[in-house]
Amino acid sequence: MSDGPNITRIAAAIGDPVRAQMLTALMGGRALTATELATHTGITKQTGSSHLRRLLDAHLITMHAQGRHRYFSIANEDVAHLIERMTGIAADAKAVRARTGPREPALRKARVCYDHLAGELAVSMYETFMQQHWLHFQQQSLTLTDEGEASMSRAGIDLDRIRAQKRLMCRACMDWSERRNHLAGALGAAILDRIVERGWVRRERASRLIVFRPGGKRAFLRAFGMRD
Repeated sequence: MSDGPNITRIAAAIGDPVRAQMLTALMGGRALTATELATHTGITKQTGSSHLRRLLDAHLITMHAQGRHRYFSIANEDVAHLIERMTGIAADAKAVRARTGPREPALRKARVCYDHLAGELAVSMYETFMQQHWLHFQQQSLTLTDEGEASMSRAGIDLDRIRAQKRLMCRACMDWSERRNHLAGALGAAILDRIVERGWVRRERASRLIVFRPGGKRAFLRAFGMRD
């Protein structure tokens, strides 16, 4: 008998192509209905319901009822990291679609990963934070330094609100397209919220894509210490 938890139930839940597409759709951070997920994957709502039940039973997603509607989302940050990491492994193994869509290069530039920024610009931001010593690893945990706290406050990030949350402030997340880390955790989520709030970016509906508005990229780079 093998030691430790049985991972086959999780692997089987993720391993179906339809359920994998559903999880990828939910990585945009928005809660979606069964109808929206069925449409995204090209199946009927009835068939989609059985797939959603499998994901719920594996605790990979959660369901929230609001009136007559049922909304589904990624269960937690750990599941989101698992999906992002598996996407990177699939890319390394050349397990990619035969055709790449027109949005593919843009997704590699900037996208949502659960609730934080991912892609080329997010990786550049993470590396800038490390080079500026705003972030550092302490006993294998990523922490924000005093200099980092001052810089985040200048950028309009409410650190007191972040600390009140019951989650890690900083977390390194392996970016599937760049194969390097970007910033996750409560701080990563707050930064994404901030750039959306400032109007520097817009999010495309039913997509993980982040599009920088005219002047938005320059404002983002300047606010978080990066060079154009």
